[in-house]
Amino acid sequence: MCYDIKTSKKAQLERVRRAQDLLALEEIEDRLLPLTDLPLHHASGFNHPEVLIYTDRSPNFPEVATWGLVPHWVKDTTQKKQLWNKTLNARGETIFEKPSFRDSAKHKRCLFYVDGFYEHHHYNGQVYPFYIHKKDNTAMAMAGLWNTWEDPETGGHLNTFSIVTTIGNALLSKIHNNPKLEGPRMPLILPEDIADQWITNVDDYLDEQTITSLIQPYPDEEFSAHTVQKLRGKAYLGNTPNTSEPVIYNELNF
Repeated sequence: MCYDIKTSKKAQLERVRRAQDLLALEEIEDRLLPLTDLPLHHASGFNHPEVLIYTDRSPNFPEVATWGLVPHWVKDTTQKKQLWNKTLNARGETIFEKPSFRDSAKHKRCLFYVDGFYEHHHYNGQVYPFYIHKKDNTAMAMAGLWNTWEDPETGGHLNTFSIVTTIGNALLSKIHNNPKLEGPRMPLILPEDIADQWITNVDDYLDEQTITSLIQPYPDEEFSAHTVQKLRGKAYLGNTPNTSEPVIYNELNF
């Protein structure tokens, strides 16, 4: 699963920067970035941080969104709170079937850029966090689902999103070994040359098959991983640059 990420302003704006749209960059920096929680050296989805996503309705200009998808059929804030922590991730194999995700899977997919993500390894009753990133340290594009939820109590609108996951590659199969879960998982990371396919419109069953075909584990040889300071409990450093720095656990022979 993917509940812990690292994302910087640079990573979040990589897509706009590649388009060399200087006016858009200036507007985003002045108007949108102050509305986010960036930079996030470490963020837990359970804290529902506000970040930038690129949606199918705005592929090259990001929107502010909160992590934790709220479907359109949620009736009130009480129901939202009950569901919110359960929609941080969406299993790629079932996004066109699950009530929480199927409408977004068909009509509202997005891209979410990060520097890397954290996963936990279980060993001898202890949990050890790993930081996983691309070897070249470039931003990675995660596939997501999004929705704009209208709060019936206030009339306000809230953009929300979920990170799509897939089966773990060889590296994640070693790291992500939670005994309570069925098999290793990892976020769906899309190579840049096919990322745009994720946010194209779905009109029929054949288009759904095209989207489904993108749900594959990212090649493990392009990743690097190392253990970091604990992300839970008293040892947690918080949202600081040191969070992703290597920490050696002598008892862990990995």
